[in-house]
Amino acid sequence: MQNKRLIIIVLTSVIILLQPLIAMQFTDEVNWTLFDFVIAGVLLIGTGLMCEITMRKIKKIRYRIAIIIAILVVLFLIWLELAVGIFGSPFSGN
Repeated sequence: MQNKRLIIIVLTSVIILLQPLIAMQFTDEVNWTLFDFVIAGVLLIGTGLMCEITMRKIKKIRYRIAIIIAILVVLFLIWLELAVGIFGSPFSGN
């Protein structure tokens, strides 16, 4: 079961990363570099692994849900910052 979850995490990340790769073939509005794909892959796989560790280590369902929600919120905030610079940090290129 452990390897099955890891495969699901990696495959989900690959499927998400295939979307901008395919979009780049049809439009010039999506312009990702190799660095963008690497960062996105690290973020997605890292988030998936952190959620997996949380599922294994935390026994109480309420704590588990709260921690996973917090992990996902952090992922989305980092993703938004890197994409459009909602906070104006140096990471977004501002």
